[in-house]
Formats: sequence, C-alpha cells, structure tokens
Amino acid sequence: MRRLLCLLVLLLTPPAAAVPIEQARVLRVYPHDRNAFTEGLLIRDGWLYESTGFENHSFIRKTVLATGKVVQSIAIPPQYFGEGIVDWGDTLRSFVWHGGKGYIWNLKTLRQIGSWSYSGEGWAMTRDDRNIIMSDGTPVLRFLDPKTMQVTRRLTVTLNGQPLAMINELEYVHGEILANVWQTSLIVRIDPHNGRVKGMIDVNALWTRAGTADPGAVPNGIAYDRQTNRLYVTGKYWPYLFEIQPPAAH
Repeated sequence: MRRLLCLLVLLLTPPAAAVPIEQARVLRVYPHDRNAFTEGLLIRDGWLYESTGFENHSFIRKTVLATGKVVQSIAIPPQYFGEGIVDWGDTLRSFVWHGGKGYIWNLKTLRQIGSWSYSGEGWAMTRDDRNIIMSDGTPVLRFLDPKTMQVTRRLTVTLNGQPLAMINELEYVHGEILANVWQTSLIVRIDPHNGRVKGMIDVNALWTRAGTADPGAVPNGIAYDRQTNRLYVTGKYWPYLFEIQPPAAH
C-alpha cells in the first residue's frame, strides 16, 4: 500500500520534469517510544522535543535523544488532538488539529504562558530566522509573525507545476523546508521562495525497518540539529529514531 501511494504521487506529475529522489542514508539508530503517535519533532540544545496526537493521549515531552528517556512532559487538554510544535526564543509553540487552539509554553519548564488562535486545521510547524511556518494539510503553507502569530504570507507548494497536498510535519534545513507527505514514504524538499519541490528523500526502507503493521504508523517526524548538522526522522508508533544524512547545504 505504501509503495502504491508513493507511486500515485509520482504518476500525478509530468515525467519530463521529474524531481530527483534520493534514498535516505541511515547514520545512526536510537530508541523511540513505539506508543507515541508522533505529530511534531524538534531538537533544541541537544534535547529532543516531541508532540503526539489523539484526544486524551496528546502530550508534549522533552527526552534524552540517545536513550528516549522522558525528563519533562505536559498533557494537552483532553478534548484536543495535539499536532505540531516549534521553538521560538525561550518559548515552545504548539497547536491542535481541530479547534483553532494554539499554546505558548516556557521552553525550560513546559508551563503554559500564553495562547493563540488560527483558522482551519493545524498539522505542523517549523521556523526560519524570521517566521514560523505552518502546514494545514493543504498545498498552502502559512508564514506567521512570531510576535502576533498572525499570517504574513502564504506559499503554495507545487510538484512539477501541480499543487501538492497532504503536507505534514515540517523542518527547515539549509534554506529548504523539508516536509513529510502524509501516508507516503516521501520527504519533499521545498524552496521557500517559490514553493517548488526541488527534490525528495525516500524513507521507505526505514518504514520497513520500523516493522509495524498498524496502517496509521506512517513516517512523520523530522528534527534538525543546527548545532551539529544532524537530521533525525521517525514515524507514528515507530520503535526507532533514525539519524540520516541531511541534504547538502547550498
């Protein structure tokens, strides 16, 4: 099924303008909580932060990257389905799938210090040096002012000239936006200036290695450590966190 989904994505694009696909190259493997329905992932100061989904089971936690040991955790209100997270300054921002509810947390204590709201669905977030970037399941990414969390710009993601939907977990790496395409093994590399997909990373071999038969256990979770130039990926209910070779800097 997963290979069929990936094939369908590629078949919807003109072959003459095919985008290059590289296979993910695994450098190291770490443990990951196989009960975590991963929605957001990030590295900050050597710590791994993760958010998970499902009502009554959504949390944000800080863990030791090498061991997966949880050192701090906060539960999202039980009526909400937790989604993506992003760091900004000394804060952590998060939001939920439905309900337009966003939270601002103290990064060190994981105590809530504010809130914000948005329209539509919330899927994932990342950031560059000036903006928080948000996905909502459509081909359109929203750029938010970190001070107000209001939309300042919208960017349509295209693959070979066609809008690409199901843009999920995000990470900003070497001037590109990396994004899981939901229910496929593909991570697309998006040009943040024009929205074009300039390349793809296929994590199908990692998906197979994760060894879970749950149909919801799709690849989802990208974290980049800017201090060490290390890139990590995982999936929902995966027992492993994989360090893979990051795309080359431009």
